[in-house]
Amino acid sequence: MTLWPGCRGGNSALSPSWRPSELSDPYADFTVGPRAGNGVCGVCFNFTRGYERCYSCARGELLLAAVVPISYSIGGEQLHRALVGYKWLGGEVAQRLTTELAAVLWRFLAAHERCVAAAAGVSRFELVTVVPSGERGRDAGHPLRRLVGELVRPTQARYRPVLRRSAVSVQLREVHPGKFEPLGTLRGEPVMLIDDTWTTGASARSAAAALERAGAGPVAAVVIGRHVNREWHENDRRLRALPAPFNWSRCAVCDRASDPAPAARRS
Repeated sequence: MTLWPGCRGGNSALSPSWRPSELSDPYADFTVGPRAGNGVCGVCFNFTRGYERCYSCARGELLLAAVVPISYSIGGEQLHRALVGYKWLGGEVAQRLTTELAAVLWRFLAAHERCVAAAAGVSRFELVTVVPSGERGRDAGHPLRRLVGELVRPTQARYRPVLRRSAVSVQLREVHPGKFEPLGTLRGEPVMLIDDTWTTGASARSAAAALERAGAGPVAAVVIGRHVNREWHENDRRLRALPAPFNWSRCAVCDRASDPAPAARRS
């Protein structure tokens, strides 16, 4: 097995009393599970005006075998603030948010990694990595690396820092095959690519291009929050129509073949 620069080759010790359900339960109050259906992008689950794909996913080559968001991250609301805060706040607040988001990802993958693998057309993911930071100076210390590589037990042993931010100048939200560079060569391994937020998908798609260049097999992206703005078009109505409370036993892939009509409405 290839050893990647920065990989310590061991698992972090976690407290035996640390359970993902304890820290992730409160997130169900503001986590909104995406569901497939009419007017929902068939790739990233963004809301559309009746189109099969949103504008971003309809442009260019996707290079991802599956995209599975855990929740919608609604601009300015609690999950969005957590996803911003764990990266940009310091001290105990950032540490707490990092641990809570790790619990959310851990709980989701424990229940639904098989769903993600099936959507990507593979039996399992031999390798797990993250989308690097878009800012080269922050890449090595990005908390997502610690979250996936140390805190989330289902990913610890398989995590490798496979990509890093290149020196290529890339415009914001531009899909560019040179944005990230591989740190080694892969041999067709299926890869689960994890990111905290999907807005246009430019970073994840650029990372998928770099993984393909490195020799990866099918790549599936799992994102904690699929960013949406409540004020755009009919997003508020559509978000309120989704089932509540959040159901940890269902995911966007589980529900893809089900009736998209909501069973309950948000108040």
